[in-house]
Amino acid sequence: MEVETLQEFSEALQAAPDIIMLDEFSLSDMRAAVELNSASDHSVKIEASGRVTLETVRAIAETGVDYISIGSITKHVRAVDLSMRLEFVAR
Repeated sequence: MEVETLQEFSEALQAAPDIIMLDEFSLSDMRAAVELNSASDHSVKIEASGRVTLETVRAIAETGVDYISIGSITKHVRAVDLSMRLEFVAR
């Protein structure tokens, strides 16, 4: 389940999904969501997503979320030609 605010997170917790994805949450809101989750009778896995970069991933991990999605790893990929051309010579 994807949420964009702490209010939506609280509502999602009541539905007890397997995982809740925090979309573009600030670090302080991520920490608050982790605390709400810990205090809940139905704690779930939490994934952080949106505006995640290799530079911010450590700070996000330190909030206590379970998973982190870094879309930039796959969104801005450039193709590389790794083909191998073999020439067979008859003997």
